[in-house]
Order: sequence, then C-alpha cells, then structure tokens
Amino acid sequence: MNPPDHLDASNVNSLWCGVLAETLARCGVSHAVIAPGSRSTPLAFAFARHPGIEAISVLDERSAAFFALGLARRNGRPTVLVCTSGTAAANFFPAVIEAQESGAPLLVITADRPPEMRACASGQTIDQQKLFGGHVNFYHELAVPKLSEKLLRYLRQTLLHAVERTLQGGSGPVHLNAPFRDPLAPLPDGGAAEKLAAAIDWPRFFAQVGSVTGPGNVLAAPPRLVPEVHGVIIAGPEQRADPEAYARTVALLALKLGWPVLADTLSPLRHHAGLNPNLVTTYDMILRHPATAERLSPEIVLCLGGWPTSKVLRRWVEEADAPVWLLTDRPDNRDALHGRTRHCPLSPALLAEHLPATDGPNGYQQLWASFERKARAGIDGRLGAMTEMFEGRAAWLLAQHLPAETPVFVANSMPARDVEFYWPPGDRRFALFCNRGANGIDGTLSTALGVAHGGQAAVLLTGDLALLHDTNGFLIRPKFRGSLTIVLINNRGGGIFEHLPVSQFDPPFEEFMATPQEADFAKLCAAYGVGHVSVDDWAHFTTLISDLPTAGVWVVELRTDRKKDVKTRERLFTEVAAVL
Repeated sequence: MNPPDHLDASNVNSLWCGVLAETLARCGVSHAVIAPGSRSTPLAFAFARHPGIEAISVLDERSAAFFALGLARRNGRPTVLVCTSGTAAANFFPAVIEAQESGAPLLVITADRPPEMRACASGQTIDQQKLFGGHVNFYHELAVPKLSEKLLRYLRQTLLHAVERTLQGGSGPVHLNAPFRDPLAPLPDGGAAEKLAAAIDWPRFFAQVGSVTGPGNVLAAPPRLVPEVHGVIIAGPEQRADPEAYARTVALLALKLGWPVLADTLSPLRHHAGLNPNLVTTYDMILRHPATAERLSPEIVLCLGGWPTSKVLRRWVEEADAPVWLLTDRPDNRDALHGRTRHCPLSPALLAEHLPATDGPNGYQQLWASFERKARAGIDGRLGAMTEMFEGRAAWLLAQHLPAETPVFVANSMPARDVEFYWPPGDRRFALFCNRGANGIDGTLSTALGVAHGGQAAVLLTGDLALLHDTNGFLIRPKFRGSLTIVLINNRGGGIFEHLPVSQFDPPFEEFMATPQEADFAKLCAAYGVGHVSVDDWAHFTTLISDLPTAGVWVVELRTDRKKDVKTRERLFTEVAAVL
C-alpha cells in the first residue's frame, strides 16, 4: 500500500524521519523549530516537507530554543526543537530549564553520531546521553534507523509516548537523542526503503495515532469497547490499597463487556476469584498451542496497569497486532510490545461507570471459559498426582495450604514464572509481591523482610541464587519484627537459563550461565541465627506451610534437580495442550 505522498522513502534515514514527522503531526504537533546543522539533515528535511508542520529555521540555538518555548506556551501544544550533534544541544539548556520550571510542552530532538563514532575524537561529537539531567520529564535515545517494520512501530510508539510525557503528569520538556549514520541526505539506496514502504499497510500503521490530550481532557471512555467484538481484558501486576474493591471493579468491567479477564498472579483478581466468573488463569498453557492461540486471537485488548509476566501471552498480543487501550495512571511508557497502543489515564472504576451493560458473555468469552476449564483440570490433575520433587509443585501447594491473607513475596527468575504457570485461582485473599520493575534478583531477601516487618506472618518463595545474592539481608534479623518463612528452591544454580537456547552450548553454559553453587544453607542459616529445616517430602512441606511461625526468620529448603525440572515443565506443557 502506497505511503503518504510526503513520506520520502529514498533511503532508511528518509523513511525513518518521514514516519517520525508524520507520527508527531498526527499527535497534534504543528511547529518544528530547527537550528541548522549537518547531522540533523534527515530531521530537517522531514519536517520541512511535511504539509501539516510549520518548520522554522533559527540560526542561534539559544534563540531557537526560547522561540520554540514561546510557541509551546502560546499554543499549549508540544513544539519540536531540533539541532545537530555536538555543543549545539548545550545551548538549549536554559530554555529547557525554563520549560521545566514553567510547565511548557517542549519536545527536544538532538541529532547525534551513531555509537561507533563516539568517544573516539570524531568531529562535532560529545556525550549527549541525558544531557539535560533531571530537567526533563522523559529521556530516551532512539535506535539507529534500520529498514524494519518492527523498528518503525517502536519509533511510532516511542514518539507517541514522548508527546504524552510533554503534556500528561505535569507539562514540561522531553528529550529524544537521535543517532544517524550516513547518508544524511535523501540519496536513493537502490529501492530498499521503497520496497519496505510499499509493503506496509499505512492506514493500519497510523490508525491508533491521534491527537494527545492533556490531563484536563481525558477521554470519558476508549472507543470500540463493545461486547460484539472479540475483546479481552488483560490484568497485569497490581498493588492496591483495597484489592477486593479493585477485583469487584474489574468484575463489573468484565460483566458489562462480556469479555474474558486474563489475570496475572500478581494481580488481586486471582486471589478474589469468586468475584469474577470470566477469569482466565491458564492462558500461558492455552496459548502455547498454536492452533488454539490463533483461534483466540483478539480484535481489541484492554490492558489494566501493565503486561503480565508471561512471555507467551505477550507474544500472542504482539502477533495479533490488535488495537490496545492501556489503562494506567503512570506517566511512563508501560508498553514494551510497541503495539498499536494508546495510553488511557483513567481508572477502571471510571471506565466501568461509563460502559453500558451487555446481555451476557459472547461466544468468544465462552470459548475462553471452555479452554480454562480443560487446562485447569489438566494442570491440577497432573500436579495433584505428582510425587517427585518438582519445584513448580511448591507454588501450586502454597496457593492451597498457606493461611488466608498471607503476604507472599515471589523472587524473580523461575519462582515468578512457576507462580504464573501453576498458582490456581482462589478466594484466600493472598497479597502477592514481586520486584517486577527491573525484574532482577538483587535485594530479594531484604525486600521480603521489609514486606513482612511489623505485619502478619509472611512467606518468601525464592531460588538459591536469588537468596545467595542477598545474604547480607540476614543481618537485618536482630531488628526484624514479625515472621518470614523462606521457601527455598535449591536446584544448585540458575534454573531459568536451562529453558533458554544457550543451554545447548556446554561448555561454557554450566559455568557461566547456570552458575552452579555448593552452599550449605543449614550452616549459612546457623551463622546468621536463622532457623532452617530440610523438606523430606510433600506431606512434610504441606505441614510446614500450613502453620507458619509467629516470629523470626526461617528457611524451608526443598532440593530439586533443575535439569530434570526442565523436562517436567515441557512434559506438562505438552500434556495440557493435548487436552484442549
């Protein structure tokens, strides 16, 4: 399908910057102030040629910046400010500070050398990373342009987010650093860029991009949220002051729309399951079956808060390429999928209030419910009959035998995934926590102690490496008030890496990725004055977690075989897929 007439596809830089200018114009940008220079050539050409943007050239960068600031203040809309690489951007600093202090929406784009031309005495090159420090609402370095539709989608979504950040959550400046390789001029590349441009469905590509509103003009409700479409509600990790009220709100949303609710284990929904008959918890298993995943492909997605842990679910959403409405009150970009996504800063309660009621679940929701019943029966039946010391069974048993309302902190890597795979829905009102911000294992023990301090008896589910990485957290024990039971899955290394393609390459896999350890946890616990018990079998484990200690720190150690557990997971995935 032909691109817009003003979209130049002479080469990769021309196409990249043409998409950039078109996206910004559709977001409501109408002015671009450009200080002259060489490295910014692709940007200058794209803005100068776009019929919906007034491009204004100003020689002095300091004057250009304050001029753009004046435009932004008058129009109340983001004004683009462009310069070349080197010290040019430093001259923008006073105006950027003023924009931050006065709340003016300024979108600063600084052209730059590509990474290989930095820190090597290349001309007109300085370190432009986070040049304006904390004086901007958002900073991001764009990728070096490449002929890839996937990267063009990334560019589109990053620009949409950048414009949102100039207006929402407090108006102010945003800085995008834009590296370019030669050729900078629109010299033809032999048709490679034109071939890609001709293959893209441009109306669909730009369909979700529209004028961005400020905080005072939030949409009453996203369009096309109607029962007739194959829509799905995806509930990501949430920490709510009133989890039951949140669960009731999402249940009302699901009831009015007649849509299924795919809920992450770190969402309160799984632990107040009786409130929502549309709940789906086995989506990771269900979507591993290619024919089933294709059959369930959604026409629209309503995502609450952010994406769940499951990579299988994320890939399914990405491949569907359906319009996504992301409900979150956070101002930062929460969509790593770079889909056709619009950020919608309104609460689920307000959305539910504006939606009319439907007659009941549609066929799409009923199809999901059928798969959920089959998959849940398959998982529960197999784990219930299992006697081997499979680490995934620990998460399944915790959900059934922990005292109601127990706070549970889940370590990253395999524990977080096993909870996602196997933790069944229920009404025991557990509060689950996890450091899913950066998804690292550092600070696991210390964070769990903080969650448990001064409250009811809590549990930490962790692997051995995550615990060893933070053993200094045990030094908190003398000052700790409360009870923390640490369910330690000791598989002598990094079990998550056994699921990756790199596991086929040993050596050096075992030493450098699996990182086996031989720590004696009983002696380690004794050194810190921490209780320790080794689990004999599943009956012993069930007894230990059913009646938690009232005070102190305790380690309940389960020894497993990570290589054997990989095969067990694969077998479970295959067997459950077979019953769908």
